[in-house]
Amino acid sequence: MSSAREHLPGPDLRQRTEGLVNRLVPRGSRILVVLVVAAAALGLAIGLFPDYVPLVSLLVPLVLSSLVLGPRQLPWFVVFVLFVLALTVLRQPPPTPRIVTTVVIIFFLGLVVMMSSFRRSRLGVAGLQGEQMFVDLRDRILRQGGIPDLPTGWYAAAELRSAGGTPFAGDFVVASRVGERLEVAVVDVSGKGQGAGTRALLLSGAIGGLLSALPPSEFLPAANTFLLGQDWDEGFATAIHLSLDLTTGRYDIRSAGHPPAAVRHAGSGRWEVIESEGPVLGLIDGADFAAVSGQMRHGDALLLYTDGMVETRNRDIALGIDRMLGQAERLLRGEFEGGAKRLVESLGSRNDDRALLLVHRR
Repeated sequence: MSSAREHLPGPDLRQRTEGLVNRLVPRGSRILVVLVVAAAALGLAIGLFPDYVPLVSLLVPLVLSSLVLGPRQLPWFVVFVLFVLALTVLRQPPPTPRIVTTVVIIFFLGLVVMMSSFRRSRLGVAGLQGEQMFVDLRDRILRQGGIPDLPTGWYAAAELRSAGGTPFAGDFVVASRVGERLEVAVVDVSGKGQGAGTRALLLSGAIGGLLSALPPSEFLPAANTFLLGQDWDEGFATAIHLSLDLTTGRYDIRSAGHPPAAVRHAGSGRWEVIESEGPVLGLIDGADFAAVSGQMRHGDALLLYTDGMVETRNRDIALGIDRMLGQAERLLRGEFEGGAKRLVESLGSRNDDRALLLVHRR
Protein backbone atom coordinates (compact mmCIF):
# COMPACT_ATOMS: atom_id res chain seq x y z
CA MET A 1 0.00 0.00 0.00
CA SER A 2 2.76 2.44 0.91
CA SER A 3 4.63 1.80 -2.36
CA ALA A 4 1.44 2.40 -4.34
CA ARG A 5 0.85 5.71 -2.60
CA GLU A 6 4.40 6.82 -3.46
CA HIS A 7 3.58 6.68 -7.18
CA LEU A 8 0.38 8.74 -6.88
CA PRO A 9 0.80 12.38 -7.92
CA GLY A 10 0.62 14.73 -5.01
CA PRO A 11 -1.68 17.74 -4.81
CA ASP A 12 1.10 20.10 -5.87
CA LEU A 13 1.86 18.07 -9.01
CA ARG A 14 -1.83 17.88 -9.95
CA GLN A 15 -2.26 21.62 -9.45
CA ARG A 16 0.81 22.36 -11.58
CA THR A 17 -0.45 20.02 -14.29
CA GLU A 18 -3.90 21.60 -14.30
CA GLY A 19 -2.37 25.07 -14.37
CA LEU A 20 -0.17 24.12 -17.34
CA VAL A 21 -3.17 22.72 -19.22
CA ASN A 22 -5.20 25.85 -18.51
CA ARG A 23 -2.38 28.05 -19.81
CA LEU A 24 -1.82 25.99 -22.95
CA VAL A 25 -5.51 25.38 -23.74
CA PRO A 26 -7.87 27.88 -22.13
CA ARG A 27 -11.31 26.67 -21.08
CA GLY A 28 -13.08 28.47 -23.94
CA SER A 29 -10.69 26.90 -26.48
CA ARG A 30 -11.29 23.44 -25.02
CA ILE A 31 -15.03 23.88 -25.48
CA LEU A 32 -14.44 25.00 -29.06
CA VAL A 33 -12.26 21.94 -29.74
CA VAL A 34 -14.94 19.62 -28.37
CA LEU A 35 -17.62 21.26 -30.52
CA VAL A 36 -15.44 21.13 -33.64
CA VAL A 37 -14.72 17.44 -33.11
CA ALA A 38 -18.41 16.77 -32.48
CA ALA A 39 -19.47 18.62 -35.64
CA ALA A 40 -16.85 16.81 -37.73
CA ALA A 41 -17.89 13.45 -36.28
CA LEU A 42 -21.55 14.16 -37.04
CA GLY A 43 -20.67 15.17 -40.61
CA LEU A 44 -18.73 11.93 -41.08
CA ALA A 45 -21.56 9.89 -39.58
CA ILE A 46 -24.13 11.56 -41.86
CA GLY A 47 -21.95 10.83 -44.89
CA LEU A 48 -21.41 7.15 -43.97
CA PHE A 49 -24.86 6.38 -42.52
CA PRO A 50 -27.36 8.76 -44.13
CA ASP A 51 -30.26 6.44 -43.33
CA TYR A 52 -29.53 6.53 -39.60
CA VAL A 53 -28.05 9.99 -38.91
CA PRO A 54 -30.16 12.87 -40.25
CA LEU A 55 -28.80 16.20 -41.44
CA VAL A 56 -30.56 18.03 -38.62
CA SER A 57 -28.08 16.41 -36.20
CA LEU A 58 -25.73 19.26 -37.05
CA LEU A 59 -28.13 21.61 -35.27
CA VAL A 60 -27.03 20.12 -31.93
CA PRO A 61 -23.47 21.58 -31.93
CA LEU A 62 -24.82 24.72 -33.59
CA VAL A 63 -27.30 25.38 -30.79
CA LEU A 64 -24.80 24.45 -28.07
CA SER A 65 -22.23 26.82 -29.55
CA SER A 66 -24.69 29.72 -29.30
CA LEU A 67 -24.91 29.06 -25.55
CA VAL A 68 -21.29 28.48 -24.58
CA LEU A 69 -18.98 30.13 -27.12
CA GLY A 70 -17.86 33.73 -26.97
CA PRO A 71 -18.60 36.27 -29.71
CA ARG A 72 -15.11 35.90 -31.23
CA GLN A 73 -15.27 32.13 -31.61
CA LEU A 74 -18.95 31.69 -32.47
CA PRO A 75 -18.98 33.12 -36.06
CA TRP A 76 -16.04 30.93 -37.11
CA PHE A 77 -17.66 27.84 -35.64
CA VAL A 78 -20.92 28.58 -37.48
CA VAL A 79 -18.96 28.86 -40.74
CA PHE A 80 -17.27 25.53 -39.95
CA VAL A 81 -20.61 23.78 -39.29
CA LEU A 82 -22.08 25.11 -42.53
CA PHE A 83 -18.92 23.99 -44.37
CA VAL A 84 -19.32 20.47 -42.92
CA LEU A 85 -22.97 20.54 -44.00
CA ALA A 86 -22.03 21.52 -47.56
CA LEU A 87 -19.43 18.74 -47.81
CA THR A 88 -21.92 16.23 -46.45
CA VAL A 89 -24.64 17.19 -48.93
CA LEU A 90 -22.22 17.01 -51.86
CA ARG A 91 -21.28 13.42 -50.97
CA GLN A 92 -24.90 12.25 -50.88
CA PRO A 93 -27.12 11.10 -53.79
CA PRO A 94 -29.09 13.72 -55.75
CA PRO A 95 -30.95 15.72 -53.10
CA THR A 96 -34.67 15.39 -52.62
CA PRO A 97 -36.93 18.39 -51.90
CA ARG A 98 -36.97 17.32 -48.25
CA ILE A 99 -33.15 17.43 -48.02
CA VAL A 100 -33.03 20.80 -49.79
CA THR A 101 -35.56 22.21 -47.31
CA THR A 102 -33.53 20.85 -44.39
CA VAL A 103 -30.32 22.43 -45.71
CA VAL A 104 -32.04 25.78 -46.20
CA ILE A 105 -33.40 25.70 -42.62
CA ILE A 106 -29.98 24.83 -41.16
CA PHE A 107 -28.32 27.63 -43.15
CA PHE A 108 -30.99 30.07 -41.96
CA LEU A 109 -30.52 29.07 -38.31
CA GLY A 110 -26.76 29.38 -38.74
CA LEU A 111 -27.28 32.93 -40.03
CA VAL A 112 -29.49 33.72 -37.02
CA VAL A 113 -26.82 32.41 -34.61
CA MET A 114 -24.14 34.43 -36.38
CA MET A 115 -26.19 37.63 -36.19
CA SER A 116 -26.77 37.07 -32.48
CA SER A 117 -23.00 36.68 -32.01
CA PHE A 118 -22.44 40.09 -33.60
CA ARG A 119 -24.89 41.62 -31.14
CA ARG A 120 -23.17 39.88 -28.22
CA SER A 121 -19.80 41.27 -29.28
CA ARG A 122 -20.85 44.55 -27.63
CA LEU A 123 -20.88 42.70 -24.29
CA GLY A 124 -17.91 40.44 -25.01
CA VAL A 125 -19.16 37.26 -23.28
CA ALA A 126 -20.98 34.08 -24.25
CA GLY A 127 -24.77 33.86 -24.17
CA LEU A 128 -25.23 32.05 -20.86
CA GLN A 129 -22.46 34.11 -19.22
CA GLY A 130 -24.07 37.37 -20.29
CA GLU A 131 -27.47 36.34 -18.94
CA GLN A 132 -25.90 35.11 -15.72
CA MET A 133 -24.04 38.40 -15.27
CA PHE A 134 -27.27 40.33 -15.66
CA VAL A 135 -29.18 38.11 -13.23
CA ASP A 136 -26.32 38.21 -10.74
CA LEU A 137 -26.26 42.02 -10.93
CA ARG A 138 -29.99 42.15 -10.29
CA ASP A 139 -29.74 39.79 -7.30
CA ARG A 140 -26.84 41.70 -5.76
CA ILE A 141 -28.65 45.01 -6.00
CA LEU A 142 -31.85 43.51 -4.59
CA ARG A 143 -29.89 42.13 -1.64
CA GLN A 144 -28.30 45.53 -1.15
CA GLY A 145 -31.77 47.07 -0.96
CA GLY A 146 -33.13 44.51 1.50
CA ILE A 147 -34.59 45.61 4.82
CA PRO A 148 -31.82 45.56 7.47
CA ASP A 149 -32.20 43.95 10.88
CA LEU A 150 -34.35 46.09 13.17
CA PRO A 151 -34.74 46.23 16.95
CA THR A 152 -37.28 43.91 18.58
CA GLY A 153 -39.96 46.57 18.72
CA TRP A 154 -40.02 47.16 14.97
CA TYR A 155 -41.22 45.26 11.90
CA ALA A 156 -40.66 46.27 8.27
CA ALA A 157 -41.25 44.45 4.98
CA ALA A 158 -41.11 45.40 1.30
CA GLU A 159 -42.79 43.73 -1.68
CA LEU A 160 -42.19 44.25 -5.40
CA ARG A 161 -44.23 43.18 -8.42
CA SER A 162 -43.42 43.99 -12.04
CA ALA A 163 -45.66 44.56 -15.03
CA GLY A 164 -46.29 41.27 -16.80
CA GLY A 165 -44.61 39.23 -14.05
CA THR A 166 -41.05 39.75 -15.36
CA PRO A 167 -38.21 39.71 -12.78
CA PHE A 168 -37.12 43.23 -13.75
CA ALA A 169 -39.16 46.23 -12.69
CA GLY A 170 -38.96 50.00 -12.71
CA ASP A 171 -40.08 50.21 -9.07
CA PHE A 172 -37.69 49.37 -6.28
CA VAL A 173 -37.05 49.81 -2.56
CA VAL A 174 -33.67 50.52 -0.99
CA ALA A 175 -33.08 50.57 2.75
CA SER A 176 -30.17 51.17 5.07
CA ARG A 177 -29.69 51.35 8.81
CA VAL A 178 -27.38 54.12 9.96
CA GLY A 179 -26.88 53.83 13.71
CA GLU A 180 -30.34 54.08 15.27
CA ARG A 181 -31.95 55.45 12.11
CA LEU A 182 -33.70 53.50 9.36
CA GLU A 183 -33.34 55.14 5.96
CA VAL A 184 -35.70 53.90 3.24
CA ALA A 185 -36.45 55.12 -0.28
CA VAL A 186 -39.27 53.85 -2.50
CA VAL A 187 -38.58 54.79 -6.13
CA ASP A 188 -40.59 54.61 -9.34
CA VAL A 189 -38.45 54.93 -12.49
CA SER A 190 -40.16 56.15 -15.67
CA GLY A 191 -41.37 53.29 -17.86
CA LYS A 192 -42.60 49.80 -17.04
CA GLY A 193 -41.33 46.23 -16.72
CA GLN A 194 -38.17 45.36 -18.64
CA GLY A 195 -38.17 48.73 -20.38
CA ALA A 196 -37.39 50.42 -17.06
CA GLY A 197 -35.49 47.49 -15.56
CA THR A 198 -32.00 48.49 -16.70
CA ARG A 199 -32.45 52.09 -15.55
CA ALA A 200 -33.80 50.86 -12.23
CA LEU A 201 -30.80 48.55 -11.74
CA LEU A 202 -28.36 51.41 -12.25
CA LEU A 203 -30.36 53.88 -10.18
CA SER A 204 -30.98 51.49 -7.29
CA GLY A 205 -27.25 50.91 -6.87
CA ALA A 206 -26.53 54.64 -6.86
CA ILE A 207 -29.42 55.48 -4.53
CA GLY A 208 -28.43 52.70 -2.15
CA GLY A 209 -25.00 54.27 -1.82
CA LEU A 210 -26.36 57.79 -1.37
CA LEU A 211 -28.90 56.66 1.20
CA SER A 212 -26.32 55.41 3.67
CA ALA A 213 -23.64 58.02 2.95
CA LEU A 214 -25.56 61.31 3.17
CA PRO A 215 -27.60 63.10 5.84
CA PRO A 216 -31.37 62.69 5.30
CA SER A 217 -31.82 66.29 4.14
CA GLU A 218 -29.23 65.86 1.36
CA PHE A 219 -30.37 62.51 -0.03
CA LEU A 220 -33.08 63.57 -2.51
CA PRO A 221 -31.09 66.58 -3.82
CA ALA A 222 -28.12 64.27 -4.47
CA ALA A 223 -30.36 61.69 -6.22
CA ASN A 224 -31.82 64.51 -8.33
CA THR A 225 -28.33 65.66 -9.34
CA PHE A 226 -27.36 62.10 -10.25
CA LEU A 227 -30.39 61.66 -12.51
CA LEU A 228 -29.82 64.99 -14.23
CA GLY A 229 -26.33 63.81 -15.18
CA GLN A 230 -27.46 60.55 -16.80
CA ASP A 231 -28.88 62.09 -20.00
CA TRP A 232 -31.53 59.35 -20.36
CA ASP A 233 -34.38 59.66 -22.85
CA GLU A 234 -36.77 59.01 -19.97
CA GLY A 235 -34.49 60.38 -17.29
CA PHE A 236 -36.89 61.02 -14.47
CA ALA A 237 -38.20 59.17 -11.44
CA THR A 238 -40.46 59.74 -8.47
CA ALA A 239 -39.34 58.84 -4.97
CA ILE A 240 -40.34 59.04 -1.34
CA HIS A 241 -37.77 59.00 1.46
CA LEU A 242 -38.37 57.92 5.05
CA SER A 243 -35.87 58.69 7.79
CA LEU A 244 -37.02 56.96 10.99
CA ASP A 245 -35.48 57.16 14.46
CA LEU A 246 -35.76 53.62 15.84
CA THR A 247 -35.37 54.84 19.42
CA THR A 248 -38.01 57.58 19.62
CA GLY A 249 -40.17 56.78 16.60
CA ARG A 250 -39.70 60.27 15.14
CA TYR A 251 -39.68 60.34 11.35
CA ASP A 252 -39.11 62.72 8.44
CA ILE A 253 -40.73 62.07 5.08
CA ARG A 254 -39.63 63.82 1.88
CA SER A 255 -41.29 63.29 -1.47
CA ALA A 256 -40.22 63.86 -5.07
CA GLY A 257 -43.41 63.80 -7.12
CA HIS A 258 -44.45 60.56 -5.42
CA PRO A 259 -47.81 59.37 -4.04
CA PRO A 260 -48.15 60.36 -0.36
CA ALA A 261 -47.33 58.06 2.53
CA ALA A 262 -50.03 56.88 4.92
CA VAL A 263 -49.83 56.30 8.67
CA ARG A 264 -52.19 54.29 10.88
CA HIS A 265 -52.71 55.65 14.38
CA ALA A 266 -53.17 52.83 16.84
CA GLY A 267 -55.20 55.03 19.20
CA SER A 268 -57.98 55.82 16.71
CA GLY A 269 -57.43 52.87 14.38
CA ARG A 270 -57.65 55.17 11.37
CA TRP A 271 -55.31 55.80 8.46
CA GLU A 272 -54.07 59.30 7.70
CA VAL A 273 -52.52 60.44 4.42
CA ILE A 274 -49.26 62.36 4.94
CA GLU A 275 -49.16 65.03 2.25
CA SER A 276 -45.62 65.92 1.19
CA GLU A 277 -44.58 67.80 -1.93
CA GLY A 278 -41.48 68.01 -4.07
CA PRO A 279 -40.51 68.03 -7.76
CA VAL A 280 -39.88 64.83 -9.72
CA LEU A 281 -36.26 63.68 -9.72
CA GLY A 282 -34.25 64.43 -12.85
CA LEU A 283 -36.19 67.44 -14.14
CA ILE A 284 -35.23 70.53 -12.14
CA ASP A 285 -31.70 71.45 -11.13
CA GLY A 286 -31.27 72.65 -7.56
CA ALA A 287 -34.68 71.39 -6.43
CA ASP A 288 -35.64 71.60 -2.76
CA PHE A 289 -37.49 68.85 -0.89
CA ALA A 290 -39.32 69.86 2.29
CA ALA A 291 -39.73 67.37 5.14
CA VAL A 292 -42.95 66.40 6.89
CA SER A 293 -42.27 65.18 10.43
CA GLY A 294 -44.21 63.00 12.83
CA GLN A 295 -43.84 60.27 15.40
CA MET A 296 -44.76 56.60 15.31
CA ARG A 297 -46.07 55.35 18.64
CA HIS A 298 -46.51 51.74 19.70
CA GLY A 299 -49.05 50.04 17.44
CA ASP A 300 -48.73 52.60 14.63
CA ALA A 301 -47.99 51.56 11.04
CA LEU A 302 -46.66 53.37 7.99
CA LEU A 303 -47.14 52.65 4.28
CA LEU A 304 -44.92 53.81 1.41
CA TYR A 305 -45.91 52.71 -2.11
CA THR A 306 -45.70 53.49 -5.83
CA ASP A 307 -48.52 54.66 -8.08
CA GLY A 308 -49.01 51.16 -9.48
CA MET A 309 -50.68 50.30 -6.16
CA VAL A 310 -53.33 52.99 -6.39
CA GLU A 311 -53.66 54.22 -9.97
CA THR A 312 -55.22 52.54 -13.00
CA ARG A 313 -56.52 53.79 -16.34
CA ASN A 314 -60.07 53.82 -15.02
CA ARG A 315 -59.42 55.11 -11.51
CA ASP A 316 -58.06 58.37 -10.17
CA ILE A 317 -55.12 58.17 -7.78
CA ALA A 318 -57.11 59.74 -4.93
CA LEU A 319 -59.80 57.06 -5.22
CA GLY A 320 -57.05 54.44 -5.45
CA ILE A 321 -55.52 55.66 -2.18
CA ASP A 322 -58.90 55.46 -0.46
CA ARG A 323 -59.35 51.91 -1.74
CA MET A 324 -55.84 50.91 -0.63
CA LEU A 325 -56.40 52.25 2.87
CA GLY A 326 -59.72 50.43 3.08
CA GLN A 327 -58.00 47.21 2.10
CA ALA A 328 -55.21 47.91 4.58
CA GLU A 329 -57.76 48.36 7.36
CA ARG A 330 -59.27 44.99 6.49
CA LEU A 331 -56.12 42.97 5.71
CA LEU A 332 -53.81 44.34 8.42
CA ARG A 333 -56.26 44.32 11.30
CA GLY A 334 -54.54 42.62 14.24
CA GLU A 335 -51.66 41.16 12.19
CA PHE A 336 -48.99 43.11 10.33
CA GLU A 337 -46.66 40.17 9.68
CA GLY A 338 -46.88 39.38 5.95
CA GLY A 339 -49.18 42.36 5.46
CA ALA A 340 -47.12 43.89 2.66
CA LYS A 341 -47.47 40.75 0.56
CA ARG A 342 -51.22 40.56 1.16
CA LEU A 343 -51.70 44.18 0.12
CA VAL A 344 -49.60 43.92 -3.05
CA GLU A 345 -51.42 40.79 -4.17
CA SER A 346 -54.87 42.28 -3.59
CA LEU A 347 -54.31 45.78 -5.02
CA GLY A 348 -52.87 47.60 -7.97
CA SER A 349 -52.74 47.15 -11.70
CA ARG A 350 -51.22 43.98 -13.13
CA ASN A 351 -50.08 46.11 -16.08
CA ASP A 352 -47.92 48.38 -13.95
CA ASP A 353 -44.95 47.89 -11.65
CA ARG A 354 -45.82 47.92 -7.94
CA ALA A 355 -43.77 48.40 -4.81
CA LEU A 356 -44.87 48.73 -1.19
CA LEU A 357 -43.13 49.14 2.14
CA LEU A 358 -44.85 48.47 5.45
CA VAL A 359 -43.32 49.64 8.76
CA HIS A 360 -44.95 48.74 12.08
CA ARG A 361 -43.98 49.69 15.60
CA ARG A 362 -45.03 46.88 17.88
